Amino acid sequence: MTELTIEYRQADASDWDAIWPIVSSTLRAADSYPYPPETTEAEGRAIWMGNNEPSRVVYVAKSNETVVGSAYLKPNQPGLGDHIANAGWMVSESFRGRGLGRAFASYVLEEASRNGYRGMQFNAVVATNKAAVALWKSMGFEVIGTVPGAFRHPKEGFVPILVMYRDL
Repeated sequence: MTELTIEYRQADASDWDAIWPIVSSTLRAADSYPYPPETTEAEGRAIWMGNNEPSRVVYVAKSNETVVGSAYLKPNQPGLGDHIANAGWMVSESFRGRGLGRAFASYVLEEASRNGYRGMQFNAVVATNKAAVALWKSMGFEVIGTVPGAFRHPKEGFVPILVMYRDL
């Protein structure tokens, strides 16, 4: 397998047309994010780009000038909790399983640390998303809580979500 050459950078509004197919595909799968599979493009843009969250930063991962993934980084809580980050990642279906998620996660974790965050918390990792759970554990995240039956998986039914945390 050829090694991927990936460029990471902060996204801007002009990247949305390339990000939307990744967001749409991920939401339609209905197995890793709680947003409805029928989310419209306008709703998806507001969700992912965080139109009302000035402290949210969105990134893109590009291979040969093609957007192959996107991530966001934001405070997990406002005010006195804004020193703990929250983030989300989505990778193009054709680039999954090739190490992009790990590399992109490393990049965003470095950005979080560089921006003064002291830790990162994931509020809702779907327990049946084995690849994500394994990735986060391998990157030093711990499960600090489990919410039984909190996610309606289209095939597995009501499954737990995990709250995961890592110091930066």
